[in-house]
Amino acid sequence: QVQLVESGGGLVQAGESLRLSCVASGSIFSFDKMAWYRQPPGKERELVCWKRNWGSPYYDYSVKDRFTIIRDNAKNTIYLQMDNLKPEDTAVYYCNGQTGSLNTWGQGTQVTVSS
Repeated sequence: QVQLVESGGGLVQAGESLRLSCVASGSIFSFDKMAWYRQPPGKERELVCWKRNWGSPYYDYSVKDRFTIIRDNAKNTIYLQMDNLKPEDTAVYYCNGQTGSLNTWGQGTQVTVSS
């Protein structure tokens, strides 16, 4: 089974940028969707964005025009470029691979944005 490992989280100030990476132990091509989710403190996990092998990505309205998901099947890696970060972006960010009803999750990486 493919494992996903996130990295790149940290503490930044509002307005700054971060780039998260999610490296898979095997091919991600078989995943219909590669996605980023996040779980803010005290809240449920929520979808941030996803990218299929083809077509345009999907972004939640809260991150549209600030976040960019990049899917590199050749490197078995997806990235999340986060610009103009806001305090409300503070959360644990999770990488997800989905095929049908099967979901594979990473362990998460903490992103904290100070005001």
